Amino acid sequence: MISQEKIKRCENASKRIRKHILDMTYETGRAGAHLGGSLSIVELLAGLYLGEINFKVEDPNWEDRDRVILSKGHAAMALYATMAEAGIITEDELKTFKKDGSRLGGHPSLNGLPGIEFASGSLGQGLSLGVGTSLALKRKGNQKSHVYVFLGDGECDEGSVWEAAASAAQFQLNQLFAIVDMNAIQYDGYTTDIMNMDPMEKKWQDFGWDTVVIDGHNIKEVISAYELNNERPTAILAHTVKGKGISFMENNWKYHNASLTKQLYEEAVRELEMAI
Repeated sequence: MISQEKIKRCENASKRIRKHILDMTYETGRAGAHLGGSLSIVELLAGLYLGEINFKVEDPNWEDRDRVILSKGHAAMALYATMAEAGIITEDELKTFKKDGSRLGGHPSLNGLPGIEFASGSLGQGLSLGVGTSLALKRKGNQKSHVYVFLGDGECDEGSVWEAAASAAQFQLNQLFAIVDMNAIQYDGYTTDIMNMDPMEKKWQDFGWDTVVIDGHNIKEVISAYELNNERPTAILAHTVKGKGISFMENNWKYHNASLTKQLYEEAVRELEMAI
């Protein structure tokens, strides 16, 4: 049973994370940032970091920690903002996003930021890293740590994703979770137009994975999926909305990567405040 207190904590954090994402994007000026896919993954990250993850802020290299790999590294803003909500980094550090000398790059990198296991952003590679990590944990006898790999649905066009999926099943990596952010839009259009991967659930099942399909913006469903204890690797297929929370960004591929004028920023912030 998931407590209402935990659900509320994650829901409230999700609202603040979206505001952080808007702030970070606005501060980049004309350079812009990856808004759409950051906004779609918010509840998936909040439910993990505020509701489920085993991680010690005071000991980020703790052997029994859960490992998180953001394969869709362009959603780094959502990850950083969630880490701030979880107390892993400070909110003040979010103001340094994409600035010279910052630890918060446009994609996660190995530059001393706690909780970042691998540099990421080259799509199609994260699940392979997750397989290697899970296999290493298994061979070391670590039965406690889980490995969570966040992928985009467009990223699943990559053949390397399915090679990794087959390997995970072969080695019975039941501590591995692949979370697919199924917002139905990738960089240059709708996923069904570019490379139709439907039925996505059957593909993962055919590769030897257990699957669960959820509403990726429903915190209770998100946390319930993370609490599954399967004997095979688990694929969480999360239906989401690209640009979630901002009406003019929702399901709009133009906001995959975009900048915000003062007017658009203020309009977006008003929408968030009205939702709160």
